[in-house]
Amino acid sequence: MTATNTWRTYEGSSLAPALASALRMFVEQGYHGTSVRQIAAGAGLSVPGLYHHFPSKQALLVGIMDASMDELLERTRSAEAGAGHSPGDRFDAVVESLLLFHIHRRDAAFVCSTEIRSLEPANRAAYIAKRDDEQRVLDAIIADGVKSGFFDSPHPSDASRAVTTMCVGVATWYRPDGSLSPRELVAVYLDIARRTVGWHE
Repeated sequence: MTATNTWRTYEGSSLAPALASALRMFVEQGYHGTSVRQIAAGAGLSVPGLYHHFPSKQALLVGIMDASMDELLERTRSAEAGAGHSPGDRFDAVVESLLLFHIHRRDAAFVCSTEIRSLEPANRAAYIAKRDDEQRVLDAIIADGVKSGFFDSPHPSDASRAVTTMCVGVATWYRPDGSLSPRELVAVYLDIARRTVGWHE
């Protein structure tokens, strides 16, 4: 993925069959309610065959969460890189990227949000570090915007977290057959995000 509009393009999932099966099961039944045998069956694998690639159910969860955060970070950085230098343009691009990811990868985003509690301590710390990297991109854009007078927020760090939380929350309720198309949802939520950071026209 390069610094072009390809960050807006979503095709089928690139997850390996075992991870795709685990994702489906974790969404439907939760991490603790899912067995390795169910995941293997869903991927068309034997249990030993699955263990050949992923030594544990925890490794499957880590695989899903790493793939999700790596994709989100890549799309976010691509969106910002293609937006130019204006804090407003960078903000719009990164917020749109966040929203599109949580629309089109909502199952993975849902598992990342709800199953962080199921990660073992070292895996949880590694995931949180990636999540913090993602947050820092938006933090820096908003800080630049406040410094330049483009945004008027007395609490830029809190505003940044609020915008991210709003975008992440889309994964919990968005449905393709709902009242808003992705384009319409992005327009509405960009307006809300701009107001949150005190956007000056």
